[in-house]
Amino acid sequence: MEVLRPEMLSLLAIFLLSFSWQAFGSGSPSSSSSSSSGPFIGCLLSHSQPSHPISPAIYTPNNSSYSSVLQSYIRNLRFNTSTTHKPFLILTALHESHIQAAVLCAQKHNLQMKIRSGGHDYEGVSYVSEVEFFILDMFNLRSISIDAEKESAWVQAGATLGELYYRIAEKSKKHGFPAGVCPTVGVGGHFGGGGYGNMMRKYGLTVDNIVDARLVDVNGRILDRKSMGEDLFWAIRGGGAASFGVVVSYKIKLVRIPETVTVFRVVKTLEQNATDIVHTWMNVADKLDNNLFIRLIMDVANGTDGKNTGRATFNAMFLGDSETLVSVMSKSFPELGVKKSDCNETTWLQSVLFWTNFPLGTADDVLLSRIPQTLTYLKRKSDYLKNPISKEGLEIIWKRLIELKAVILTFNPYGGRMSEIPADATPFPHRAGNLAKIQYAANWNATGKESTDYYINLTRLLYKYMTPFVSKNPREAFFNYKDLDLGITHNGKNSYWEGRIYGVKYFKGNFKRLVKIKTKVDPGNFFRNEQSIPPLP
Repeated sequence: MEVLRPEMLSLLAIFLLSFSWQAFGSGSPSSSSSSSSGPFIGCLLSHSQPSHPISPAIYTPNNSSYSSVLQSYIRNLRFNTSTTHKPFLILTALHESHIQAAVLCAQKHNLQMKIRSGGHDYEGVSYVSEVEFFILDMFNLRSISIDAEKESAWVQAGATLGELYYRIAEKSKKHGFPAGVCPTVGVGGHFGGGGYGNMMRKYGLTVDNIVDARLVDVNGRILDRKSMGEDLFWAIRGGGAASFGVVVSYKIKLVRIPETVTVFRVVKTLEQNATDIVHTWMNVADKLDNNLFIRLIMDVANGTDGKNTGRATFNAMFLGDSETLVSVMSKSFPELGVKKSDCNETTWLQSVLFWTNFPLGTADDVLLSRIPQTLTYLKRKSDYLKNPISKEGLEIIWKRLIELKAVILTFNPYGGRMSEIPADATPFPHRAGNLAKIQYAANWNATGKESTDYYINLTRLLYKYMTPFVSKNPREAFFNYKDLDLGITHNGKNSYWEGRIYGVKYFKGNFKRLVKIKTKVDPGNFFRNEQSIPPLP
């Protein structure tokens, strides 16, 4: 069979793009897109391997599947509007060589590349840009290889957490992995930013249990831990891997779990002494048995008198049976009044479903679904709690929550293993000295800029009200709870100084090392986004 010469491939690419662009309103790809995408596609095709052709992975707006491919992994409706700037091309990589081609050709044609695995970036940074861009979509690269005997697994970046958990449980009922409880979250972003779950007090974060990786670097080389070196391997475990390369897969260390775990959900309102109970939680949550994780959610509910009241929800997962859990609670946190009848003994896999609000007994294979349970407009922010909030402080917070109505506060307790791991062991710095991480959450279904501005402002108000109670100098934030309110970089001559503003909040002292590594491995700042790690000027 005759191999097409590069000039023939370029002509073919331009021919493919000669069809008219579909209308996308004011959010359509820029007018320069069609002129730049022709040579770019020609470059991609010229790098295509006969055994792994790249053409089936290329989607442009004149392709009938373009919109569905783009929208399939948009998890925040704020970034799925007619005015949202669209990519001029989506490359749904089917093989590692497609990633290599994307990296090399994007640099040759000076194009912005966004990397998306599951699309759960809270600010849409993995699939939205104000400049001309294309998406490298990783969802097809989802293979998972479990070695229960060696207690390890290789998982590709496009796999979801639900798929990973299901495949682990297929091979072993005595192993799990300490990652998040949202099954549709993609492995790539979750691992690369320091993802956590309800076993973090026992086993730490995802990044504390990664032992190897395969990465495509700025030169298009495929590197593993040995060939990339310990500095780069350190950076991609919690420093935002998309600033340093494209992680194709991670090798993880599986953790041991009992065949029976116990969960409970206990709710208390202000009329049921919620303030005192929450105050007690703040004094004990980070000191409880390491097998026990109790998340606290503070929000607003309808009271018995028809008026709004404060509500505290305590969601727990315990690596053990209900009898042991009730004993631990009676000794360490009797104020919550947990009884055996509040507890549900189940499997680790089922506990994930419980935490995601599926009824216990739901078929395990629902974890394989890539369709989110809910899809809304949303805004998130984060904080770190260093000391317990006084009862007087809690009363102020309840008052503010009731005033704002639509914002939820979630506290995830630290302590245990999280306090034992040094702050510089990975880029994720929030270790000893932190009582809990706080998430601010607003969800809404109303369309339009007015509604969006209203709900975003509510989260900003609550964040402002919480200032006296949280970390200071810097006011710390969690990188995986992406928040562009903290600052953005325009990736120009001031990128270091712009990046330092949010970088120190996310990474504290580790930001300096991340910048040093970035400068070494990607001095031209090809791997960039609105909150990427900048190189030194």
